[in-house]
Amino acid sequence: MTDSSPYLPPKVWTWDTENGGTFASINRPIAGATHDQELPVGRHPLQLYSLATPNGQKVTILLEELLALGHQGAEYDAWLIQIGEGEQFGSGFVSVNPNSKIPALMDRSGTTPIRVFESGAILQYLAEKFGAFLPTEPAARAECLSWLFWQMGSAPYLGGGFGHFYAYAPTKIQYAIDRFAMEAKRQLDVLDKQLAVSEYIAGDEYTIADIAIWPWYGGLVKGRLYDAAQFLSVQDYPNVLRWADAIDARPAVMRGRRVNRVSGEPAEQLRERHDAADFDDRA
Repeated sequence: MTDSSPYLPPKVWTWDTENGGTFASINRPIAGATHDQELPVGRHPLQLYSLATPNGQKVTILLEELLALGHQGAEYDAWLIQIGEGEQFGSGFVSVNPNSKIPALMDRSGTTPIRVFESGAILQYLAEKFGAFLPTEPAARAECLSWLFWQMGSAPYLGGGFGHFYAYAPTKIQYAIDRFAMEAKRQLDVLDKQLAVSEYIAGDEYTIADIAIWPWYGGLVKGRLYDAAQFLSVQDYPNVLRWADAIDARPAVMRGRRVNRVSGEPAEQLRERHDAADFDDRA
């Protein structure tokens, strides 16, 4: 199905709230808070405000991996932010992330609270804070951070590009789907070739590069994103599939995927997380 009506851009673009597709109610061309809404604060120094999208999963997976290593300072409260209801535009959330996107983190462990936003920045911040999942040797560190920033730059093509036009746009536009499907497959090929020569993304060590990339590209080949695995012929990327399965089986990853989840089977959901025992309560 293609868009048969020609579109000629006007000389000056104006915001049409009636033509926003699935996310029309939360998309807008301006920033800032729409309403007053303070954020809750729990008992742990790390306060996470998020939702279990691929970007949100990155942070909860890392926190669960840190706890599994014995870093008790990584205990955290995870508060659900319902982006479909516009909670990311509350004044409290905007004060933590002026970009109004999840996830957002407040570290209250020091005398002055530190805000961290953008998922890649949060991963690097936590990895450096706890000295884990980020190599210290210069070459290995550079490789890890290069792949981390590769993900930050590439995923918008997968989510806002391919995912939007393939799954969410009100009109199926063949040109847009073809353009972004080509890019999604190119990115999968980049990963497949890298994983042909190393166990993990940045080498033979599991790092924040894997934690950043897996919720997006692992989720895609595992059939969790956009119901597009068959469309993109993910069987053509055996090294990505091998890597995705290995990370999928990690207990901390299983826990991290459940935090702030509001979809899927009830047993897979943990809307808020304030203690490790919360997982047992929902098992």
